Amino acid sequence: MKKLMQMASHKNFQNDNFKHTKKSSRVGDNPDFNSTVKLDELKGNSFDRNLEKWIQFIQWSKWFPDLFYDLISPEKGGMRLDLDQRVFLRSMSRFISTYGVFPRGFGKTMIELMSIYHTCIHFPDITIAMSAQTRENASSISEEKHNEIIKWFPLMNNEIVKSSFSKDQVEVIFTSGAIYSVLANSQHSKGQRRRRLNVEESALLNNSLFKDALEPVVNVPRRTIGRLSTINPYELNGMINYLTTSGYRGSDEFIRLINMIDDMAELKGKMVLGASWELPCHYGRGETRTQILAKRDDPTTSSVSFSQNYESKWVGATDGALVGINKLLELRTVPTASIHPRKSREYFVGADIARSQSNNNNKSAFVVVEVERASNGKIKTATVCNIFVPPNGTNFNDQAMFLKRLDKHYHCNVTTVDANGIGQGVVEELMKETIDPLQNDPYESWDTINTDETPQNIDSPQKIFSLKAQGIQTDIVTNFIDFVESGRLKLLVPSKLLDTSDKNKNNKDMNQIKAAHFQTDQLIDQIANLKLVQKQGGKLSVEQVAKKTEKDIWAALAYVLYYLKHYEDYKREEDSFSVLDYLYISN
Repeated sequence: MKKLMQMASHKNFQNDNFKHTKKSSRVGDNPDFNSTVKLDELKGNSFDRNLEKWIQFIQWSKWFPDLFYDLISPEKGGMRLDLDQRVFLRSMSRFISTYGVFPRGFGKTMIELMSIYHTCIHFPDITIAMSAQTRENASSISEEKHNEIIKWFPLMNNEIVKSSFSKDQVEVIFTSGAIYSVLANSQHSKGQRRRRLNVEESALLNNSLFKDALEPVVNVPRRTIGRLSTINPYELNGMINYLTTSGYRGSDEFIRLINMIDDMAELKGKMVLGASWELPCHYGRGETRTQILAKRDDPTTSSVSFSQNYESKWVGATDGALVGINKLLELRTVPTASIHPRKSREYFVGADIARSQSNNNNKSAFVVVEVERASNGKIKTATVCNIFVPPNGTNFNDQAMFLKRLDKHYHCNVTTVDANGIGQGVVEELMKETIDPLQNDPYESWDTINTDETPQNIDSPQKIFSLKAQGIQTDIVTNFIDFVESGRLKLLVPSKLLDTSDKNKNNKDMNQIKAAHFQTDQLIDQIANLKLVQKQGGKLSVEQVAKKTEKDIWAALAYVLYYLKHYEDYKREEDSFSVLDYLYISN
């Protein structure tokens, strides 16, 4: 800090931000916390003679973190903060809670860590943490941004005693005694104590988990290091900041954001900031306008994904949503996709066939569901273990061939096919004997379970459930809701949380796993975009909030769940039926 004072004496701060004050200077964050030091009582050394200037400098430095970084920035090669970054940095230093919703490429994590380091320098012995979905994720981004801060602001080396980074641990110790570390947004953080907390990707946060494990982390305030060792009532103890790209309307975090906006309007010490991709693009950060617009116009880009990652829009239905988004997100507990079949599991496939092969936004989708049964034969869980979306324009024969490959790989029991309109063409191809041109394997013809159609071979196995949704749409919708609400449906964790460090997986397997988790993200987007519609006579249907976002993956899943509920859920109980169970014999 002495070096900072020397630098400050050589720079011009003749502005409203850094003025000489009266002898009873204001100290720290408190405009009314007056110094009781009298000049005539000070000793003769230089520190005592300049104590009032030190107080003024610390006041200024705490209140203007961006100017503090300007002060320690080198003449050449340093980082120059843009106006929006300065506002964000000041908010995180001045308010008890800041909620930042920013797009990819904004640089929010860098500003977040700069705010943390600024706090660690100015508040002795404080402990502060960044939490992310996993400690590994928090550790990775911390190390990357730490190195950038040291690069752009070399004087930071004088404030850091030790910095250590591992796969899931971070510890940065400052000369002030402050410590920065990382936590996970999970029950593993329960019982931990820090003075302040920053939550990364808070849109993925579960509120019950937050209340139970994360919010109590900051319950114990910092004590000053002087002789009194007291709690400064004007310090922002218990600060929790939230940083994220946008999520889903109606989620816990969406509600928290709305409540914080109300608190901000009522001057309760909260601040909410947000921006679309156009703001960082204006300042030349991240991708160019041409690159981003090309992504928006790319037919393979999900409109929901673009809205969340670039436009900072909270998407989905708030009123009349098909299912509660919080409940849906709670189902994402399966850590890794099953790209190979597992023992004691049954596999079923649902197929939604595109209505038009020329429409870029209308695709076929195949969903593989892994079924685990209870001891009585009822379905215990139905896990979406893999999802495939074939390219547009794939003909009936190729789609049927792909379904037979899936059947062979997973040893599937039944494939449910949407046989309305164009889907009937795929059913007819499945009922033919074929040879796989890629593997040169012969595939037998399949028979249907529920129709009178005749396959090419009369002895073909019954593996097709030919579903025609007319008249049963209400059952399909209510059955899907039941699987979600009962918790029997299980989904893969977000692709952001996928552990890609498993050395037992080769590159091909890992790419397939990544694809399955990515397609599950698309499934969540599609479900969040659906509204429940009640038609005449009490019948139910769904409609899309944003028409550009398709519902093909959801439909394939809903179809196979309909089959499981009506034809498999009680299968073993029926198979084990014995007339003796109902026979009464009297003596």
